Amino acid sequence: MTDIEIAQKNIMEPITKVASKIGISEDSLELYGPYKAKITFAELKTLQDKAEKNPGKLILVTAVTPTPAGEGKSTVSIGLADGLNKIGKKTVVALREPSLGPCFGVKGGACGGGYAQIVPMEDINLHFTGDIHAISIANNLIAALIDNHLQQGNALNIDSRTISWKRCVDLNDRALRNIIIGLGGRMQGVPREDHFTIAVASEIMAIVCLSKTISELKERIDRIVIGQNYNKEDITFGQLKCTGAIAALLKDVIKPNLVQTLEKNPAFVHGGPFANIAHGCNSVNATLCSLATGDYVVTEAGFAADLGAEKFLDIKCRSAGLKPSAVVIVATIRALKMHGGVAKTDLSTPNCQALEKGFENLKVHIENIAKFGLPAIVAINKFITDTDEEIALIEKLCESVGAKAILSEGWGKGGEGTKNLANAVVEIVESGKANYHPLYELDLPLTEKIKKIAKEIYRAKDVEFDSVALKKLKAFEEKGYGKLPVCVAKTQNSISHDPKLTGAPKDYIFPVRDVQLYAGAGFVVALAGDIMTMPGLPKAPAALEIDVDDNGVISGLF
Repeated sequence: MTDIEIAQKNIMEPITKVASKIGISEDSLELYGPYKAKITFAELKTLQDKAEKNPGKLILVTAVTPTPAGEGKSTVSIGLADGLNKIGKKTVVALREPSLGPCFGVKGGACGGGYAQIVPMEDINLHFTGDIHAISIANNLIAALIDNHLQQGNALNIDSRTISWKRCVDLNDRALRNIIIGLGGRMQGVPREDHFTIAVASEIMAIVCLSKTISELKERIDRIVIGQNYNKEDITFGQLKCTGAIAALLKDVIKPNLVQTLEKNPAFVHGGPFANIAHGCNSVNATLCSLATGDYVVTEAGFAADLGAEKFLDIKCRSAGLKPSAVVIVATIRALKMHGGVAKTDLSTPNCQALEKGFENLKVHIENIAKFGLPAIVAINKFITDTDEEIALIEKLCESVGAKAILSEGWGKGGEGTKNLANAVVEIVESGKANYHPLYELDLPLTEKIKKIAKEIYRAKDVEFDSVALKKLKAFEEKGYGKLPVCVAKTQNSISHDPKLTGAPKDYIFPVRDVQLYAGAGFVVALAGDIMTMPGLPKAPAALEIDVDDNGVISGLF
């Protein structure tokens, strides 16, 4: 059966019953039908306080560098949570919401796979509780208010050429990357160049995911820098005095969503920033709710450890005061063989030589996690084509660099197939080996933070800054933003900036072509190589296979 067929055959429990397993009463839920709910503000505050005083153990799931063969990070995260529950550990999983861009593009949804999924899969992958739509509308209301200010006399003397705020949409639409607005005459607005980004890379998405309360949300929205006046002074959105309207659109969005796994275990699914062009983690509130209600919490960060994990550890954990206890790095035999030079069509053929060569990619990620003071376990996400010899080789290679590799069979067996992994996670958590610390200190200059990430995590020889990027970084520091962390936007398909450099590239020059200030979110974005914040659709998008029948049953989602 396909993933969607497995999910559709599953009989879900009422979400009220799932919530009761972790001590949340029906009165503390805002129901979105029988199987989805948001947490009320009162309960959210209670859980935040509890998480601060007595949090559960936090386990981060990350992965090797993605390949077309697939790695299954969400599948392992969900399977591990089910496996921990199977061995008697009260466990909650906290994941990001899927974006419609990948759902209709090439990557698909983000609900796991096989017998390790969260449900209702179709709802979560499509409109869910409307969070991303509300974020898009709030983002675009800011854009509309800026352009209206220009049209209505421009009392703040905003230089339209400096406006940095972009519109957004939650679809892959390359035609909107660079546009001209305000055409058609004096009553149609001020003509200017504008841009779109995908909603999950917008600053509003980051702000929602990092804010604990409405008050904090409004403070962050106030701080958003939208452009400059003719004296080259920054203009913040707070100066337009419309922050309350934006917060009103987002009042429900800040509340975490509760759903369930196929095995009826609780899952908080909230926030969806991409990890290649944004900070790549689910919301702080979802993580706090999980830490308050579970003895163990499994969460994931997007793409590989050089992207999602680094941002989780340097941005989210630092901002929210989180302290992870262990990291699970997901790898597949197939992906490592691709990193070793094997074509996708030949991955079913055993090839230990290519596997050993491709292991260099996994080795880099293991070493990188250690730089944050955290112990790592490798989860070998099993495919039916994997041979015993190949599995044994990965176990041996991992052992040679001080990491344990455990077979994970959540896709085919659900929680039963991840019990060994769960036991290994418990063992490493209870060993107390974790000594989490960020990679860099915030007092470092912005250029040095970028260099530290590029050299220590991406293994670059040096960083080459475009003159425009250097000028902006200097200006950011002069305006008091020098102590912000850095969020690097780069390809997910390589540890480097170049998607063609698979395996474990090193000693190359890492090019930073531009930087952006996300003052509201609280970080500086550095754009490397040819990365785009608005993806495009492939030649054969997933939309070709998606359909719905007269009974409302959807097919083709994955």
